[in-house]
Amino acid sequence: MSDERKNKAIVDIYGQQFSVVGPESISHMRSVASIVDEKMREISDKNPSLDLNKLAVLTAINVVHDYLKLKEDYEALESLLEEKD
Repeated sequence: MSDERKNKAIVDIYGQQFSVVGPESISHMRSVASIVDEKMREISDKNPSLDLNKLAVLTAINVVHDYLKLKEDYEALESLLEEKD
């Protein structure tokens, strides 16, 4: 069993409440939920006929795409810094 302290936040994503538990700060969990909510609304505005399941999957795909692009950019910057050393 982990001794790590867990925080709990109730967040609203796309009109539904979720209880989120984790070691991160409550403000961090709310920030994550806000980004997910924003992305879902953005996709829904462009594709209003999507059902909730498809909307959730497309949101996940978009968020992971953004993450991978940032990771690639970070790794490229890391490589540049290592070359300068």
